[in-house]
Amino acid sequence: MVVPETMQAVIVRTGEPVRVVNRFRPNADFGQTGAGLVARIPFLEQVVWIDKRVLDVDMERQQVLSVDQRRLEVDAYARFRIIDPVKMVETAGTTERVSEQLQPILNSVLRQELGKRSFASLLTADRGEAMKNIRNGLDREAREYGAQVIDVRIKRADLPDGTPLESAFARMQSARNQEATTIRAQGEKNAQITRAQAQAQASKTYADSFGKDPAFYDFYRAMQSYDATFASKDGTTSIILSPDNEYLKQFRGK
Repeated sequence: MVVPETMQAVIVRTGEPVRVVNRFRPNADFGQTGAGLVARIPFLEQVVWIDKRVLDVDMERQQVLSVDQRRLEVDAYARFRIIDPVKMVETAGTTERVSEQLQPILNSVLRQELGKRSFASLLTADRGEAMKNIRNGLDREAREYGAQVIDVRIKRADLPDGTPLESAFARMQSARNQEATTIRAQGEKNAQITRAQAQAQASKTYADSFGKDPAFYDFYRAMQSYDATFASKDGTTSIILSPDNEYLKQFRGK
């Protein structure tokens, strides 16, 4: 018989596995695992073919209750390969049977792990930790069938349509609005502190400068007062003062 590179062949004699052809070896080079033309005794020896490639097991869509009491509709799948073909033949018989055995185990492990976590955590980096735990839990069970779990992935994790979904969106929107309000308030507080510090520094600078030249300070304040008093936009301001009024001393050069 001819054993392809992609298949493992378990030779069974009188119901007992006697040898494996083209056994999976992680680091074996192509063409060095025993594939090709192999002799067997017809009628006395039967062959159980086992795919050497990575296989999939799909989980039916199901509802999972998260730790924050939200019902999630979850789709997931796992990928595995057969690494102990003799054990697989003895415990399951075929790869299809292995897949059938792993599916309810995947459902159970996933339900237990996601039941420890909140819905929000599935949208963060915690999701990777959850998937690692699910993979490890499923892999421990898969070893009983001669299989190794390579990966577990969640395809979708959604809230059911209707009120639960709308409520979740409302809570998320409220949380975002509260966060935005907090950020704006903190920004306004920081701006007020900055303005107060700048005004204090400016006042100190003015005080230091004017303290060194009181006459200039008196002149500067007078110019500010004249500008506020006489620089009316409509030009209708009228003020009657005597020439020797103290307010006009800067016009007299005093």
